[in-house]
Amino acid sequence: MNADAVVRNAITEPMTLAFDVTVTAVEDLGPNFRRITFGGYCLRGFGVSGNTLDLRIKLVIPSLDADGRPLPLPAFNTGDAGWYQEWLAMDPTVRGSMRTYTVRNERLDAVYPEIDVDFVMHFDDDDGGAARPGAARPDDDGGSAHPTGGPAANWALGAKPGDSITIIGPNNRAAHCITAETYSGIEWRPGLAQLVLLAGDETAVPAISAILESLPAGITGHAFLEVPEAGDFQDLLTDADIEITWLARGAALGRSRPHGELLKEAVRGAIPVPGWVGIIPLDGAAGPEPEDVNVDQDILWETPLRMNTAAIEASRNPSLPAGASPFYAWIAGEAGVVKELRRYLVRDVGIDRKQVAFMGYWRKGKAEL
Repeated sequence: MNADAVVRNAITEPMTLAFDVTVTAVEDLGPNFRRITFGGYCLRGFGVSGNTLDLRIKLVIPSLDADGRPLPLPAFNTGDAGWYQEWLAMDPTVRGSMRTYTVRNERLDAVYPEIDVDFVMHFDDDDGGAARPGAARPDDDGGSAHPTGGPAANWALGAKPGDSITIIGPNNRAAHCITAETYSGIEWRPGLAQLVLLAGDETAVPAISAILESLPAGITGHAFLEVPEAGDFQDLLTDADIEITWLARGAALGRSRPHGELLKEAVRGAIPVPGWVGIIPLDGAAGPEPEDVNVDQDILWETPLRMNTAAIEASRNPSLPAGASPFYAWIAGEAGVVKELRRYLVRDVGIDRKQVAFMGYWRKGKAEL
């Protein structure tokens, strides 16, 4: 691609496209997970440069008519920078609902390209019935929030081969041109780190699973995945020397642990204080106090890629670029739990904020983020 072609592609190729796909398979992975496979020749234009990792995509769930039949979705011109705002301005009965999920697997080189998306179909009763199902992200439009009553979970519950849906995802052509690094749907960026920590609840399981499968040999660390019950444990493969630990909130004798409690215990056990061995040598002193985020009002989404100048200056080593440390952590799930782990890792352990991605996928007790 010559320089002129690069410039033309940077201008004319949108980073995202709308893909009209069809359900080709539905598989229950456990009591609380359902995998739905989407296929379509249009997916030949879907993809990023490299592994999908924790790639986020949007699913547009059609509204239903009085007889429960899906209504036609409006066309999406994702080449317009304001397409999302235009969609929000549409009549909700016409536009449908939009939710954000992770690509679990992709077979884009197949004769008939497909991608898999794993849906969380249930949350524990101790979540108060207000948790948004699935791996919801801060760019969702809000909406109903019942363990099996959200539009995406309801749709997934009745999904069958042949059903149609629209996916908003990365434009493969743009991903291989000059704009590739501007795509914001991937947060996993460990840089030079050889020691990693991944931790999340059920909403983060698809992303953590895909990341683990992409890691090469030589990477060490821990992965903690908290799920509602032991039946949700999955067999995960990785070439890395990562200790994978599944944590089930539903315990023996009918006792269930509060959401996030097991996850917090596991992270504290794996990364003790003070001056945890394996990071840049610390003096044992506490790290800087991260600014407070009201997770009931604001979105907790702090990653090295998205950190502003003020946050970088407030980090433990402001002169050290992101990705230069031998340690990297990726934390996602319920925002209150993520906030506590953020404070622990940054303040108590003293990990540089530029080496940790903190993402509040959803908030207990809130219908909207």
